[in-house]
This record gives sequence, structure tokens and C-alpha cells, in this order.
Amino acid sequence: EVHLVESGGGVVQAGGSLRLSCAASGFSFDDFTIAWVRQAPGKSREFVASINWSSGNTYYADSVKGRSTISRDNAKNTVYLQLNSLKPEDTAVYLCAARRSASNVYEAWGQGTQVTVSS
Repeated sequence: EVHLVESGGGVVQAGGSLRLSCAASGFSFDDFTIAWVRQAPGKSREFVASINWSSGNTYYADSVKGRSTISRDNAKNTVYLQLNSLKPEDTAVYLCAARRSASNVYEAWGQGTQVTVSS
């Protein structure tokens, strides 16, 4: 069973940085892509970034491109999302999700971690 646990959220001033972590277990990592998705109050979920565990290929939403970096630590089975130059509009619950790399359907979701950016 795929299990994902996020951490690292918090309150930060505009312009600041945070590093989010997603600890993964219960699946063969090489077959999966891990994504970060965020949801702001009253808005639908928005893709932020993803990483193919096997190849390391990464993708970013335009809204965070140039300000964020997604990475993985194979030894710790953890995916990170470094967020820099944070803006108030980045305020959201950030969730990590896992899908088989050959599929577009996310099979598992973490519980989310809150990121609040104050102006």
C-alpha cells in the first residue's frame, strides 16, 4: 500500500523559503512519479511539480517555475520541494501524490502540509 507523509509547512514572510518533504513507502519507487499539488481555500487543486523516480525528470507549473526545485533522496525514500521567493498567492495546503509513471491517475495522496505566506 502506498503511503505518503508530508512535512515542512509553516508560516513565512513574502520572499522567504520553505522546504517541504514527502516521505514515501509501500511501493516500488522506480515505477512511480511523485507530484506536489496545492489547494488554496475555495480553489481547485493545482499541479505544482513532479519528479519521475526512476529517471529524475522534473516538471514544474509556470506559477512556480524558477522559484522551486523538486528533488528526491533515494536512500530516504523522500521527495522534497524547495520553495523560494514565496508570495502570498503561494498560500495553500501542499499535498504529495503518487502515480505509476505510465498512468495519469494518482493512486495515493498524503494528508497535506499548510504553507502560509504573509505579506
